[in-house]
Amino acid sequence: MKQLGVAVIGGGPAGLFCAICSAAAGKKVAVLEKMPTCGRKLLISGTGQCNITHDGDVSSFFTHYGAHGKFVKPALLQFSNRDLVDFFRKSGLDMVTEPGGKVFPVTRRAGDILSVLTGECTRRGVDIRCNEPVLGTEQCEGGFTVRTGEGVYFTRNLVVATGGATYPATGSTGDGYALARSLGHPVTEIGPALAAVRVKDFPYPELAGMSFENLPISVSRQKRLVCRQRGDILFTHTGLSGPGILDISRDIRPADLVEVSFISTLAPAEARNAVHDALLGGKGMHVATVLRGLNLPERLAKRIPEHAGVPAGATCAHLAKGARNAIAVLVSGHPFEVAGLAGFDQAMVTRGGVALDLVNPRTMESRLHPGLYFVGEVLDIDGDTGGYNLQFACASGVLAARSITRTAMNQRTTMP
Repeated sequence: MKQLGVAVIGGGPAGLFCAICSAAAGKKVAVLEKMPTCGRKLLISGTGQCNITHDGDVSSFFTHYGAHGKFVKPALLQFSNRDLVDFFRKSGLDMVTEPGGKVFPVTRRAGDILSVLTGECTRRGVDIRCNEPVLGTEQCEGGFTVRTGEGVYFTRNLVVATGGATYPATGSTGDGYALARSLGHPVTEIGPALAAVRVKDFPYPELAGMSFENLPISVSRQKRLVCRQRGDILFTHTGLSGPGILDISRDIRPADLVEVSFISTLAPAEARNAVHDALLGGKGMHVATVLRGLNLPERLAKRIPEHAGVPAGATCAHLAKGARNAIAVLVSGHPFEVAGLAGFDQAMVTRGGVALDLVNPRTMESRLHPGLYFVGEVLDIDGDTGGYNLQFACASGVLAARSITRTAMNQRTTMP
């Protein structure tokens, strides 16, 4: 049985960062990766350009992980976005920040990010073993056994960095969930996140590609509010996308109602009154012209009256009260019934995963088994679009490595 100081299951950014930092501290590290090469999902992130993190003070990150901002805080504070950028710059890869705050490699190539990580692994003596899927793990006296097609390993420190279940063609098929369960760790319900929404009987497929900035959005379920926020929206052929939808998709379920106000400068209630008043005062003007005056795009201004059952070319003078109210609702709180979300093959990340209550956020170590660590997307953590998921993946890998090193030093110090 081959012995390893640290066994890392998964060769994505979380696993590679953990391997690099563990090896830098003198640990004998092996990365067990089932695919022929590491980092396949990393290579397609940000449409191949790799939005590695976000700009700004790291304290602003904590609100971008849904209800789990408190959990991610220790990892992000000990390895911040500034630290991540500095790591790559010291390795010869500069970063560039877009006006909205997204941070990319200056080359705009995700492959360059991966090359730095694998190069650092090589330099530190990390044994990357590709085409070696893990078939099972067990706790044993003093550590863990890890079984692969090539044999059985013993390690005192086992790091599960298998990622989520999105883009399964890259190797992210949810393997870590089964490993976690086999070691007694519960897994919360998983589903697509950072995913576009398919709308039942979407009325505007011909407007696909139309985008809107900073619109009020709310989601309700059985008439109870689920969430509310502002964000950018994009019409697709089948429904809604854009950052404003992607960031709340973790909370959206089939049959939910997504309501969108197309007047960004007003609260929805104020927008409804403004539309109603404009239509009342429009008299002989065409309804679409009045809606254009409220800054709706021309094609949408024409389609909304039609969707409300108003004949094309109708004037405000001919609108009955019911028609005015219907148009005001469609402009200020357009209801879209959710048919479903984009699947795991299209969603950017996975919501759900290894339950957080049995993982120590200050170390990434299992509260059940000393020496067992979970890092990255395998955990019940999903961030907003904009580099937040990769930042946590890298930071959690570093935190686990530092915890492993600190534990080993403490053990040596206390030995007689």
